[in-house]
Amino acid sequence: SNSSVSCFLSQRLAESAEDADLYHEFNATLEFDYYNSMLINTVDEDGNNVDLGGEFPLEENEHFNNLLVNTQQSNIQVPTNVYNKDPNILNAIYNSEALNDVFISNFQKDPTLTWQYFGSSTGFFRIYPGIKWTPDSNGVAAFDCRNRNWYIQAATSPKDIIIMVDISGSMKGLKMTIAKHTINTILDTLGENDFVNVIAYTDYVRYVEPCFRGTLVQADLDNREHFKLLVEELHVKGEAKIKNAMKEAFKILNEARANGQGSMCNQAIMLITDGAMEDFESVFEEFNWPERRVRVFTYLIGREMTFAQNTKWIACNNKGYYTHISTLADVQENVMEYLHVLSRPMVINHDHDIIWTEAYMDTVVTQSLLLMTSVAMPVFSKKKETLSHGILLGVVGSDIPLMEVMKLAPRYMLGAHGYAFLITNNGYILAHPDLRPLVSSA
Repeated sequence: SNSSVSCFLSQRLAESAEDADLYHEFNATLEFDYYNSMLINTVDEDGNNVDLGGEFPLEENEHFNNLLVNTQQSNIQVPTNVYNKDPNILNAIYNSEALNDVFISNFQKDPTLTWQYFGSSTGFFRIYPGIKWTPDSNGVAAFDCRNRNWYIQAATSPKDIIIMVDISGSMKGLKMTIAKHTINTILDTLGENDFVNVIAYTDYVRYVEPCFRGTLVQADLDNREHFKLLVEELHVKGEAKIKNAMKEAFKILNEARANGQGSMCNQAIMLITDGAMEDFESVFEEFNWPERRVRVFTYLIGREMTFAQNTKWIACNNKGYYTHISTLADVQENVMEYLHVLSRPMVINHDHDIIWTEAYMDTVVTQSLLLMTSVAMPVFSKKKETLSHGILLGVVGSDIPLMEVMKLAPRYMLGAHGYAFLITNNGYILAHPDLRPLVSSA
């Protein structure tokens, strides 16, 4: 069947990427010219190929939306905010060259396949067939594969997340703007298999949505957008008392675990503050130690480093990760760190879980008019010396038009008025004869 073929092909990609990494020694001075999809077929004023460019033959291909592609070669996109000759990037790109042959043979084995790709945890994105990447309207390539649904879903297991934000007086101005952006960015890393709530605290504890008091709600698109609107309305006042808010967060998570609710998997508290002052140790003693079932991630907001030690202590003593965010530009990179920490148990156990994303229309490269789903799976480091660290190398995936999946329906078993439809594990429709997707031009 097509779907099992896709899973098998993803598995071949994952294995090939893992083996390439296993036999590669990191080389800090590696020089390696790769085809950068923004720079191919581009010349400087003297008519010479630009660095990381070069001649890259492209031809129109009906199977790929009549785009200009190269079916003999994949190429690389690097987001503008990532240095494209960073030694980590160069080594990982060099490693992933091994995927070229696998992409090509996958496509030969299954001509219904569309895009195949590898998103690296270092930030680059290898896509097959190779294309010329069109920059955004402002000339940059903001696309970062690590923020895409397929990457996040494949890289982590389902999770329960409580976001705690300090709204005391000291958080006014830019700090609050950064804090709100941090919350929105965390919300964007969640999907339908995750559960969430957002608590704001000063000297009292306030649920941003009073209807969700004491519970976890599914992090589907509607709930995430609802939280974002409410977070926008938060105002600062009073002084911060972290203890009661922490207790509240632990109670929600412990109850969910005890009652078999929520994701029944990872649990974490995200603490966003400009510093924790009072004595908070007893909360962790009471609710989280010695098992430390809940990880606590801390985000220290602003330029002040006075309370950095406390904030770091909270994360380090609760299996979390501490980051310092002093500008809006730091938010994205720092928030993504927590996903790597949460992926560790999966990596150590080598759980190659295959995920199917919800249906969407914009594929990686184009506005396709077909509804697509992505099949993706994580790629782990198999190196002996780092096995216990659980290092995620990235995620491999491919786009599959839902029409192809629908062809698997046993037509002969359907009566005159019978029809097949597809739903996700969360009850969302993927494909149905009456589904008329609305394409917004925005």
